[in-house]
Amino acid sequence: MNNGLDRLILALDVERVEEGRELLASLKGELKYVKIGHQLYARGGFPFLREIGAMGFSIFLDLKLHDIPNTVFQATEALASENLWALTLHCGGGRKMLEEARRGKEKAGSRTNLLGVTVLTSFDDASWAEVAPGCSLSDALEKRAALCRETGIDGIVCSPLDLPVVRVAGPGLFTVVPGDRPASADDDQARVATPQKTIANGSDYIVVGRPILNAPDRIAAVRSIAASIEEGLKCRSL
Repeated sequence: MNNGLDRLILALDVERVEEGRELLASLKGELKYVKIGHQLYARGGFPFLREIGAMGFSIFLDLKLHDIPNTVFQATEALASENLWALTLHCGGGRKMLEEARRGKEKAGSRTNLLGVTVLTSFDDASWAEVAPGCSLSDALEKRAALCRETGIDGIVCSPLDLPVVRVAGPGLFTVVPGDRPASADDDQARVATPQKTIANGSDYIVVGRPILNAPDRIAAVRSIAASIEEGLKCRSL
């Protein structure tokens, strides 16, 4: 996968299905992967997912499933039946929940990649200490990455700054990194890096939203980020 577009995932974080549909139509042939979050899934549901799939995109459904094990088993079985490329689970649900998610995927006979979300990229050390006193952010990352590996989860979603910890604790899992921003971007994520640096540091895929969605020329933005990814791949071999 030396083509930058093969590693770039668009976060389709827009308010309306119609807006998402129009945006994807304008980028058809320029992108392979599209991430759908809670808002668009709540508005469009399975019909919109199927429409996106019919347009030729591979769907990354980012719902961060987090519930009792049996509920997550049932949800994963239903969602994995929709020919998704990937589906997210929150590692905070624990070992049994992750195992049941894998069982749900297997029952569906699906090839959907299950991705464990370690720690949300909006957390920094101070905000993490408020919700998990006595457990450092780095310890949580290490334990959750290891848990994904032990329970047969396919990959991990983590911050670009967390890659060194995650890759050691979860060897063999592929990594998806949100919070990637071109150097000129400015927004509310706490633990971010540029696409080139993230790929150079070993991430398999990156997720980019607003720098593409808010660009005056979205196709040019996609191609620029893809070129940055390719530069990052070159750095790996130096």
